[in-house]
Amino acid sequence: MALVQSAEINLRLAQVGLPLLDGFTQTEEARLVAPILARLRELCRRLADRLCAADQRIQNWLDDYLADTGLAPRLPRRTLVLDEPGLARELSLPFDGDTYASPLLSSYRLAQGVLHNPANDRRTTAGVFHIAEGGLPIPDDKIAVPKPVFARLLELAFSPPEVDKVLPYTANQAAPAACFVSLLLRPLVSPEVPGQVREKRLETRFIVPGGLVANLDFVEGIFGNGGDPYLPENDSSLAPQTWTGHTGLVVLAPHLTKVTKKELGLPHVSQATPRQLRDGAAWEHEDECYNNGQAFKICARDERGVIVTVIADNYFGYCKKEVKSQISYSANLFGNAEEEHSGGALVYASYNLGQEYHETSCADEYTLAEVLERDPERFHLQPEGHALDGEQPGVVLVPANPYYSLRTLTVSWDDGAGGQASVPLRAGTAYLSPNGYRVEMKQQAADRTQWSLAGTVPYATSCHKPSTVSGGGKSEISKAITDAFIFGNAYAPDIEHDLDEVAQIIKGDFSQRFADPAANGIDYRPILADTRSIGSVIKLLTPSPEFHDHYNAWLESIPAHITELVFVVKRFYQPAWGDDWRSHFTVGRINGRLGNALRRDGDKIVVNMLRVGFEA
Repeated sequence: MALVQSAEINLRLAQVGLPLLDGFTQTEEARLVAPILARLRELCRRLADRLCAADQRIQNWLDDYLADTGLAPRLPRRTLVLDEPGLARELSLPFDGDTYASPLLSSYRLAQGVLHNPANDRRTTAGVFHIAEGGLPIPDDKIAVPKPVFARLLELAFSPPEVDKVLPYTANQAAPAACFVSLLLRPLVSPEVPGQVREKRLETRFIVPGGLVANLDFVEGIFGNGGDPYLPENDSSLAPQTWTGHTGLVVLAPHLTKVTKKELGLPHVSQATPRQLRDGAAWEHEDECYNNGQAFKICARDERGVIVTVIADNYFGYCKKEVKSQISYSANLFGNAEEEHSGGALVYASYNLGQEYHETSCADEYTLAEVLERDPERFHLQPEGHALDGEQPGVVLVPANPYYSLRTLTVSWDDGAGGQASVPLRAGTAYLSPNGYRVEMKQQAADRTQWSLAGTVPYATSCHKPSTVSGGGKSEISKAITDAFIFGNAYAPDIEHDLDEVAQIIKGDFSQRFADPAANGIDYRPILADTRSIGSVIKLLTPSPEFHDHYNAWLESIPAHITELVFVVKRFYQPAWGDDWRSHFTVGRINGRLGNALRRDGDKIVVNMLRVGFEA
């Protein structure tokens, strides 16, 4: 963003008759432009500080929409207009300082730019969305507000405490400037299709008390600066080919959380409708604050294409989301456009493969030779039969059906001549089969001395939401689940009895578990077979619609700690143990009696557990 000089800011302050920085009036620049600015201010006075074209459209709509209320909120006739990108950022900090603090936010000048910390950083929308009656239908999950209440809120929004209007830029001066600040945005609604249609934008005006100019710095950084709304070239109505015909207004007014329900004209509970009682839009005690003193935003809109929103907060997220909501409003009225964007993630499933794993996903589908033939300049075949990636040194291609062993720290395969070839298994290296199946060594987060093999499938699952509102979960899809893991000990309250039950499960025949008879009699892999991963064992012992009712009922009957013990045995099992896996698992002794913390060859075992909710 371009650096804005102090002289530019002072000229704009002088243009609207605000106090200037100490000493600026004596500068050559100030003396040079003083007559011009004086004439401009007098001209504006004689023209009664006429509204810009966009504001006049909003005012005309408000006058008509609220005509039956007997109230007539008026937009500020004179505001400090942010007609150039970067002005908001410079105005958000004192001219002679690097910090600014108020009850609403704190701002700091950094080497990278500016850091703004609003007092409120909300992540909930409960009770936030209020909509004025008399326009488009109001969804049942939103709070319906009578038009006169909206009109009073809008009137009060334009009467903030004087301290809220002080510009941070002049905060350290003896006579700080206090005013409203406004910004014009032109958010994109319908993108251009070259050769077919031109882009379409709506116009959105922001009007905020001077102390909240940081919010305009934020939204300007996202949606851009629409320029000076008083200039004809920025009047949307003079360029209808690129305008949707819709106009929005956003007013910030955090002080509205202190307004009472009674002074806004909401009814007493004895006279309220069922919906008002449900929404808390009625009062029982005269000092009850609107929305219980919590932040909210209220909008009024109808099919004519004007939407006016008052936000009783300075949370940056509400400002951004309100512009997005106004884009959606415009897109719905304009037609042939959809604002809410798609989102999600391409997910590659990963599995804990334990200590030993025979990877057979390729079958006869792919060979290493075919991969090398497709890209001979990138991959370099080695004498042992594997290949190195010339672009990514941490990637090794291995032939089909490799065998991975953490015990020997090798990756081995059939060399095609009746023997075995191998390469070292190293941390920080990804080993890829010809079809792209990836195997890596991974440390356990809870115990850095424990390692296991992690396998990642080569085929992505598309977790996609084609169109959903903010808060619909698009970003959640792509977030790792590891933050929900907690770590603890594997336990066996009765070690001998518990291992007896584990042994019965390990020896079981699972080939007849499917509800579909055609799927039975095919999968005979034992639980401890190197061809079955831990993920496969988890799936095997988890009830599923794919399994028949008797098998699911048996799974449900297995105590949870027994199932977990099966997973632990599978994770640590070594083929060299053969059938003697049991002797490797014990518990310690405490005060002469057996404990319940499971150990493998004397070492305590740490397991991952998934946290699901919290207890009250």
